[in-house]
Amino acid sequence: IYLLHFFPKEEDYPGAIQLCLECQKAASTFKHYSCISELNSKLQDTLEQIEELLDVALSKICKNFDINHYTKVQQAYRLLGKTQTAMDQLHMHFTQAIHNTVFQVVLGYVELCAGNSDTKFQKLQYKDLCTHITSDSYIPCLADLCKALWEVMLSYYRTMEWHEKHDRDEGTVSSSDGNNVIGAEETNFDRSYVQKKLEHGLSRIWQDVQLKVKTYLLGTDMSNFKYDDFIFVLDIISRLMQVGEEFCGSKSEVLQESIRKQSVNYFKNYHRTRLEELRMFLENETWELCPVKSSFSILQLHEFKFMEQSRSPSVSPSKQPASAISTTITLFEQYCTEGNPFEIQVNSKDDETEDVLASNGYESDEQEKSAYQEYDSDSDVPEELKRDYVDEQTGDAPVKSVSRETLRSRKRSDYNLNKVNAPILTNTTLNVIRLVGKYMQMMNILKPIAFDVIHFMSQLFDYYLYAVYTFFGRNDTFESTGLGLSSSRLRTTLNRIQESLIDLEVSNDTTGTLTAAEERKEKVPSPHLSHLVVLTSGNTLYGLAERVVATESLVFLAEQFEFLQSHLDAVMPAAKKPFLQQFYSQVRILLCQLPVNYANQFIGL
Repeated sequence: IYLLHFFPKEEDYPGAIQLCLECQKAASTFKHYSCISELNSKLQDTLEQIEELLDVALSKICKNFDINHYTKVQQAYRLLGKTQTAMDQLHMHFTQAIHNTVFQVVLGYVELCAGNSDTKFQKLQYKDLCTHITSDSYIPCLADLCKALWEVMLSYYRTMEWHEKHDRDEGTVSSSDGNNVIGAEETNFDRSYVQKKLEHGLSRIWQDVQLKVKTYLLGTDMSNFKYDDFIFVLDIISRLMQVGEEFCGSKSEVLQESIRKQSVNYFKNYHRTRLEELRMFLENETWELCPVKSSFSILQLHEFKFMEQSRSPSVSPSKQPASAISTTITLFEQYCTEGNPFEIQVNSKDDETEDVLASNGYESDEQEKSAYQEYDSDSDVPEELKRDYVDEQTGDAPVKSVSRETLRSRKRSDYNLNKVNAPILTNTTLNVIRLVGKYMQMMNILKPIAFDVIHFMSQLFDYYLYAVYTFFGRNDTFESTGLGLSSSRLRTTLNRIQESLIDLEVSNDTTGTLTAAEERKEKVPSPHLSHLVVLTSGNTLYGLAERVVATESLVFLAEQFEFLQSHLDAVMPAAKKPFLQQFYSQVRILLCQLPVNYANQFIGL
């Protein structure tokens, strides 16, 4: 009773076993007495029960490693001469800990969302349980899942650290005392066995972690997730893959494949919706100048902030500043004693402000105020201009004074004329650029889908180009006179866009095959010019201003793609780089030929 209750409570497992062994040794001396023989049998039973309690104590270190606790457990197993057995048991406990951990985390969220005390979920398999996670609880559950698995892997990492330090200390002692050669050989054999077992266990444990997370990822259809939510999922998985690489050097093929499937599925649906939104933007666009500052750069937009961060492959959910963390410190070193790399932090992006738009055509509110104050003040206006009529006593007719509105108008015109360096773009152009930034965020976090993302990005540009041509460039009269888009290369590009991207069907074709229906699903209808844009009136020079803004905005968009080429080329798979090269060759053609082609149209008009 003393051995089974007092010592386990005090966690003095070596003391309990030592006492039991001493009792057994003493009992063996007097085993010829029948009463002692019976006592010896009871001591053996007690020792076996202590081993069972010791095994339970060993399992506790799988989730919350404690050095003192583990040291006592290892000393106890050494006294029993079962160091190798302890290591075999330890790996079984870690495997079981992974299974129990993920099941309890997911079960907790499923039961919470179900809102009842029904126990039917506890009887489900983990795979089936994952299908009951709601979209609202998906991200919190994934974060908690990764946090819990991190604790298990960290415990294994610290277990290995304990053995490495213990082996170094033992090696130092044994080298100074070589009396017991046989004992030293046995110790070295146990040490080698433990080392190999721990190293082999790294990949096994990580494989179990991958499979559990994969099951969770594929248990929910994420195609309708919000963009920011899906990016956060990618960010968590990217961080988990970073953990796997540091844990055992794994490239996490299982996780990469599962998240790639979800990403492609999500991105196709997301891109289709964005193309429909772009069509709506284009059909409501009046092709007026969007007043951005002359210093405007796409890097000032929220969507491109990730390009300024030096750390890769992704932004951590913990949002730690890159400057505060040395690149040589691993996650296990950083969070060894406290914290968790999967802690969800409040995203500060919403608190940031973009300073890219000019105020009423001015670079800043101060400049605007200063401009108006100059002409609102009466100090610099001659007295005679303040009166309605000027009587110069010359017999001439009265002269009407210059109104303040006229002065304001002149001042605005003078100021705008000085803004010759401000980029010419529209609200729709800015929207496309923001979409490109979002696409690149996803591609930067998950490089295996880089080709799919870049392909969809090129479609955004192609659709914008096709819309500008459809609205302002396609005119049968000018085409026949050779004043239209006469470039064969440009015409080839437009024909390619029309065939691959534009849905020209105007009626519901119920006789088409399933393949044809799927192909149409990947296309988008041709946009229509807003009725607010008039191109047939001589009073507006046949929409000259709108034509100039549309052309220049397209050129500006092409220049932004040129600017991003090196970033896209860095993540594009080598086998797919010819596609990127072909796309950029078409962009350069547009940059060279569009201004000339549209100038010909203006001359014709």
